[in-house]
Amino acid sequence: MSLTVDEAGRALADPRAYADEGSLHAAMALLRREAPVHWVADPPGYNPFWAITKHADIMEIERNHALFLNAPRPILGTAEYDAMNRERAEQGIALRTLVHMDDPDHRVIRAIGADWFRPKAMRALEDRVKELARRYVDRMIQHGGECEFVQQIAVHYPLYVILSLLGLPESDFDRMLKLTQELFGGDDSDMRRGTTPEEQLAVLLDFFAYFQELTAARRAEPTDDLASAIANARVDGEPLNDFDTASYYVIIATAGHDTTSSTISGGLRALIEHPDQLDRLRADPALMPYAVDEMIRWVTPVKEFMRTATEDYDLRGVTIRKGESVLLSYPSANRDEEIFDDPFRFDVGRDPNRHLAFGFGVHYCLGAALARIEVRAFFEELLPRLESIELAGEPESVATTFVGGLKRLPVRYSLKG
Repeated sequence: MSLTVDEAGRALADPRAYADEGSLHAAMALLRREAPVHWVADPPGYNPFWAITKHADIMEIERNHALFLNAPRPILGTAEYDAMNRERAEQGIALRTLVHMDDPDHRVIRAIGADWFRPKAMRALEDRVKELARRYVDRMIQHGGECEFVQQIAVHYPLYVILSLLGLPESDFDRMLKLTQELFGGDDSDMRRGTTPEEQLAVLLDFFAYFQELTAARRAEPTDDLASAIANARVDGEPLNDFDTASYYVIIATAGHDTTSSTISGGLRALIEHPDQLDRLRADPALMPYAVDEMIRWVTPVKEFMRTATEDYDLRGVTIRKGESVLLSYPSANRDEEIFDDPFRFDVGRDPNRHLAFGFGVHYCLGAALARIEVRAFFEELLPRLESIELAGEPESVATTFVGGLKRLPVRYSLKG
């Protein structure tokens, strides 16, 4: 049965839809074709929003960052969640990551960690990344030729990279992984801690408690790591308050690995399901940088961000009113037929590849270069040692409207030692 435009719009607010890529992309394609700026008036459990599904329109809104603000609704949350966030913001105790901020705060706070993600810093980290990639490909061998790739390999490798950069002890890595999965998996019964906003808030409070201790330790005894840079940063001569400090840690520790693990898992699945592209990449390793960006486009781990209009704005002949919110659908932009030749073809040599998986403009992902290095290092380690690989069961995706990818990828393989 074919979807109506209204049903397609509501799909963007249905976490279950993101676990069924075929149906989701059918809904997005319909919106791109028939209603690229579509008012979703009654998404069940959510406040209304405009669904923005075209690549050019998302770029236009992201360019106009002074008119379309992240606050007060930076991501798609339930109406109950939005109300709780407003209340906490009024009390001065809300999560305030870079995702939540607008200029001038965004520009100032982003600069605190920016040097740690510049090309020079990334080159210095590259040996550590390659070492970890080798460790986790070796671990695949230790699993005896069959593993559940997501939970046994993919989630751990980028976690170790980003938490090493922060300077956290390895003894805390599993705790960070669990908290991250609970934070991003609030819509998925296998991931979430609970179903109520209060239970989901408890996850944030656990993060805050951990990072408040870390901040106190790094202020008392600074070390040469990103955690110390954040803890001892000054804005207008004053240290960040507890919530802004903890929020900075949260965005680095969570977004810095969950999105990358989703790309690695989804990228491996794409290679398995497109064996001609796997053969092509193995035969021509020079294609790896293109393949990495194609994996990122193909998976698009960040599904949406929201923006709120500060004044009336016309887009494609439709007026978005002051105070109304727009949902920027990145998976849709990354399949836009006007931008990508044959967008539903996985092509390890795709060039150009103008995907928006890292966003655009002032909110472009701080860790984009690191993500590319990690994905590239893993597949450069895996592919020369790979003799065969196939699915050993049905892949499963996370139910989410925000960040996610595969939660299970059972694979069977043969690797050289």
